[in-house]
Amino acid sequence: MGDMPPGRDEDRPHHVSVVERSRGSGVVFALVALALILAIGFFYMTNERRGDRQADKVTEAAGSVDDAARVVGDAAKNAADTLRNGN
Repeated sequence: MGDMPPGRDEDRPHHVSVVERSRGSGVVFALVALALILAIGFFYMTNERRGDRQADKVTEAAGSVDDAARVVGDAAKNAADTLRNGN
């Protein structure tokens, strides 16, 4: 069967497939894994700093409330002194 007459097998083209494994695929995988590890490490390092910054902001806000209470207390004291001295 086929287009070629019998006995002419040597004239048929031979198809040879060569499959080579890419040498760079292991390197690419290693680089991607390394980048992932570094990204996770960076996340954890900055997350701790973020917690410190939040604690600093809370402390600063509490300090601001304390300062505002002192200002109000001083103003009330001054107003009371003024009323006492004025009468």
